[in-house]
Amino acid sequence: MIGRREALGAIAAAALPLPGLPLPGLPLPGLPLPGLPLPGLPHPARAQTRPPVAWAPTRPVRMIVPWPPAGTTDILARQIAPPLSAALGQAVVVENRGGASGAIGTVEALRAAPDGHTICLSISTLITATLLTRQPYHPISDVTPILHLADVPNILVVHPALPVRSVPELIAYGRANPGRLSFGSPGIGSSVHISGEVFKLATGIDMVHVPYRGGGPALADLVAGQIPMMFGNAGSTLPHVRNGTVRALAVTAAQRLPFVPELPTVAEAAIPGFEVVEWYAFFGPAGMPPEAVQRLNGEIMAIVGTPEGRQRLSDLGALVTGGTPEEFGTFLRREHEKISRVVREARIPME
Repeated sequence: MIGRREALGAIAAAALPLPGLPLPGLPLPGLPLPGLPLPGLPHPARAQTRPPVAWAPTRPVRMIVPWPPAGTTDILARQIAPPLSAALGQAVVVENRGGASGAIGTVEALRAAPDGHTICLSISTLITATLLTRQPYHPISDVTPILHLADVPNILVVHPALPVRSVPELIAYGRANPGRLSFGSPGIGSSVHISGEVFKLATGIDMVHVPYRGGGPALADLVAGQIPMMFGNAGSTLPHVRNGTVRALAVTAAQRLPFVPELPTVAEAAIPGFEVVEWYAFFGPAGMPPEAVQRLNGEIMAIVGTPEGRQRLSDLGALVTGGTPEEFGTFLRREHEKISRVVREARIPME
């Protein structure tokens, strides 16, 4: 006959779990609580909360640049595309689709399948072009925001033959020679165009706007003396400033730029409160999968967010902005309101 001590020992031994099973004290010795998995089966809660597999492209990704080669947008795209291709495991092909103030390439990108295989790198004209020209898209409802990449201030430059060496001298020349000054831009609605229009409004100078099919052609005509001045993007204009083919007078940012600290701002030189910058951003057609948007945002920021990446963009005159897709969406809505107000106050007509 088994004594009481031996019986208790037998019960305790029976209750001891096998390695990996719950400790004693459970309702049924050696068995898990109701709802927990049996030994060797996956935990149902962990299976439900397992992070989704990251989105990956299944074919080459088109990176549409709605401007011709040689401008700042094209330069930025071609710096980002190779490392992005390596990160995604698919080729990233830069396609220039210039014309109509960026609208041709923008429309092509926004009409593509919203599956993450077509993205667009463009500038502020995503919004301003819709306010100054009739476009077949809406800059908020037809767009999936991906990343606010960078801001690029403009540099007020003139042809060396123009007898001015400062912003006050340019204003004095323009007032003494009404109608003789013209300024080029990459197209209607670009920050280069807006810079010139705000300058006209603030100074009362009679200047003629000459739109081109991109920043490269406009700069080429400035260097050739076909136009006397321009508010050129810092990235594409700086090489011409440094080799002396154009003369820089000031920058359009609120503060002096670290890569050209000798240049004053337009605000400090002559027009208090003057500030216009070009923003650069990635976006795609409306309805892109959130996982594709997050993957693209993260991979691009991993490229440009490092000290080396920031320096490469700084060498182009670009200041990295960054942020989430949601933050970029909020920025787009605010920018649309702000530029609408500028267009009204400057009385820039729709063409």
